[in-house]
Amino acid sequence: MSAVTNMTATIEPDDLGARADDAAALLKALSHEGRLMILCYLTTGEKSVTELEQLLSSRQAAVSQQLARLRAERLVSARRDGKAIYYSLRDPRAKRVLDLLYELFCA
Repeated sequence: MSAVTNMTATIEPDDLGARADDAAALLKALSHEGRLMILCYLTTGEKSVTELEQLLSSRQAAVSQQLARLRAERLVSARRDGKAIYYSLRDPRAKRVLDLLYELFCA
């Protein structure tokens, strides 16, 4: 089987499969409207769960469920300050995809 080539790199088929798996996982995480909205809000900086609830007009349980999925996918990181938990965007690849989505759909 031959390597896949674009203008800047050559990727061997075995590597391409692993990269496709990674890309599919990222796209699956982004494919849910609630998770996508959370990530969009986090592109502007760290937000508390309460802030996200208000921005999304959603219940805490629903926001927490989506944040748990985003943590499991390693797209966001969390820090605790007293009783509040703050989330921030962790994966720079997600930020790049979100920037492109913003350009295509929101600008």
